Amino acid sequence: MAAKNLVIVESPAKARTLEKYLGRDFQVKASVGHIVDLPKSKLGVDIKKGFAPDFHVIPAKKKVIEELRRAAKGKENIYLASDPDREGEAIAWHIADQIGKDHKKIHRVLINEITRKAVQEAIANPQELDRNKFDAQIARRVLDRLVGYQISPILWKKVRRGLSAGRVQSVAVRLVCEREKAIRAFVAQEYWSLTAMLEGRLPPSFEARLVQWQGNKVDNKKFRLEQEPVVREIMKSLEGASWIVGNVEKKERRRFPTPPFVTSKLQQEAARKLGFQPKRTMQIAQHLYEGVDLGPDGSVGLITYMRTDSTRVSADALSAARQFIQGQYGQKYLPEKPVVYRSKKGAQDAHEAIRPTSMEYTPERVRKYLRRDAFVLYSLIWARFVASQMVPALFDQTTFDIPVGESLFRATGQQLKFDGFIKVYTEGRDEKVDKDEADEEEQDQEGTLPDLRAGDRLELRSLEPGQHFTQPQPRFTAATLIKELDEKGIGRPSTYASIISNVLDREYVVMDERKSLMPTELGFLITDLLVDSFPDILNAEFTAGMESVLDKIEEGKEDWAKAMKRFYTSFSRDLKKAEAEMRDVKRQEVPTDIPCEKCGAMMVVKWGRNGEFLACPRYPECKSTKNFSRSANGDVQVVEAIEVDETCEQCGKPMQLRWGKYGRFLGCSGYPECKNIRSLEKPVDLGIRCPQCKEGNLQEKKSRRGKLFFACDRYPECHFATWDRPVGEACPKCGESILLEKVTKRAGQVRRCHKKECGYQVQLAQ
Repeated sequence: MAAKNLVIVESPAKARTLEKYLGRDFQVKASVGHIVDLPKSKLGVDIKKGFAPDFHVIPAKKKVIEELRRAAKGKENIYLASDPDREGEAIAWHIADQIGKDHKKIHRVLINEITRKAVQEAIANPQELDRNKFDAQIARRVLDRLVGYQISPILWKKVRRGLSAGRVQSVAVRLVCEREKAIRAFVAQEYWSLTAMLEGRLPPSFEARLVQWQGNKVDNKKFRLEQEPVVREIMKSLEGASWIVGNVEKKERRRFPTPPFVTSKLQQEAARKLGFQPKRTMQIAQHLYEGVDLGPDGSVGLITYMRTDSTRVSADALSAARQFIQGQYGQKYLPEKPVVYRSKKGAQDAHEAIRPTSMEYTPERVRKYLRRDAFVLYSLIWARFVASQMVPALFDQTTFDIPVGESLFRATGQQLKFDGFIKVYTEGRDEKVDKDEADEEEQDQEGTLPDLRAGDRLELRSLEPGQHFTQPQPRFTAATLIKELDEKGIGRPSTYASIISNVLDREYVVMDERKSLMPTELGFLITDLLVDSFPDILNAEFTAGMESVLDKIEEGKEDWAKAMKRFYTSFSRDLKKAEAEMRDVKRQEVPTDIPCEKCGAMMVVKWGRNGEFLACPRYPECKSTKNFSRSANGDVQVVEAIEVDETCEQCGKPMQLRWGKYGRFLGCSGYPECKNIRSLEKPVDLGIRCPQCKEGNLQEKKSRRGKLFFACDRYPECHFATWDRPVGEACPKCGESILLEKVTKRAGQVRRCHKKECGYQVQLAQ
């Protein structure tokens, strides 16, 4: 018997999970992401006709659309179950357009968690397509297209081809650049501390820090001890002084749990604790949401929808969490009533917080069915949610104030009294500027002070001065940049992963060995050019304001075409001005006092594909070039190549150690006549067994031109190599041990079998 109803989702994984829950009356098909898009080769927005977008069917999706049309014929009901956000709403509208808008049988269903109950309830209570949410997504798409497709060509003309600008991405790069400029301009200031080691009538001995001098609070912000002579003066004044406990304060401190995850917090915490980049976090979370094969239980969605900025949790989920806590940890860990968290101002409350869909699926129970990265992320989500519904941790805190002459010393200690939510989870912390400049709470020492009373005499064991220097703000990490974007209202939680990924891929920003984000010379250059020419676009407040406009469109309080017109009025003026006045970096030559070693002419600084370099001004007659670095004051300094004990296998001349865009490499000293180079970058082991020799592991390597490829570590014994990224999953068609992932212009992100003769290929959700 043929199915009476059709459900259309985005991904095949989600389709398989829904099929399990809906039964024979329902056929489930996947659109595999977007089915239409704006054209790649042109703007695709008709500015004169109310900014109408020119959507075209993605060539690779023509077959998918035909399949959806065939499946829709004769169905009593068609349920569009794409993701419950703006982008998912746009996909639903486009599908409805393609299969025929018979609104009597086309319904929209919003599935926030892929469980049997949630899916069946969504189907039983369908909604209409949301025009306002669709308009908000169209507005975002048009806005981003106007900015990206009209600024980028100017950069191609003035700097080089292949560059891009983005409404949110460029602001993110600016934040990184401004932080780096502040770090470089920072002048460290000396300051001192004074610590006394004291002993009372009862052990243990303890430290007390100078917190006040001559009525001034030593907070290292408004007032600090700036020079050693001042500290020596204080120490001299304390010679022979009596040390007596003054005020003793004992109190119980409570530390409260953090709310369950929203998207931005999940990305931050996964970066801190697991070292995951935001893009990877969201890919894994998507997998957990859409469904994981749990053996006898079949495909199960383990977490709720992962793109949300709401901390709201359903009553059923709260009840289940409380039952679990009581059963697992006991009544003392359970608050009297469920803990309700307030979402931040401006949060869209359509979806719950990110949480497990069922308390039955503990991390340990599902561990054997999950890859390691999926397991650790699921464990993080699980622990955070459970902890959010537990009682606070309790600490006994004791503070001694010890007045000595014109000085006041303070000792603070605390001891865990009851672990509460800490039994399950504690939130990670970002890097602090300086522990001596941390707030008082963060200076609390885990440890117990002796049981002393006011008036007790103390014996001074030592008095130690400490020299310190103020520190600049640390560089952004992926976690702290997301935090900054989130706090400033720039972008949406769903866009943060792609923003971080884009700025790294475009090489406007690089990541150092500590996972800190550093702007490249290209990043600085593009930011400076854009700030000069497009002050509004590069303004954080303006960008945040545009997000507010998009929210109003979704709420039905703003017409999207009018909003675009308002934006474009000033933007078009900036475009014309930039075309005429933006600095032409391609033709710019900055003179130096460094002579060309071949012809004697004074070399100039030019900009090329790999950034700044020194070149002879007599090019093309003289093709001499050199790498250079800049000193702290900006002076140009030649970076000399270092000869190594190796010869070029092509011409026999000595090889030289050089530094380039892709790190260290060996280059022939006969350059430019001989252009032989050899990479020195160490390959990255992927932990995936080679499918060809079955003995070696696959490694991520860089070609001599910096392009990533993947090859067996047993080369030259094994010659397996591919440009596409391997995935340690067996082919569902032929059983081969790995799949390959790549991004194509037509099909987007696809996953295929590495054996071409197999032919298996599936498009991933976009």
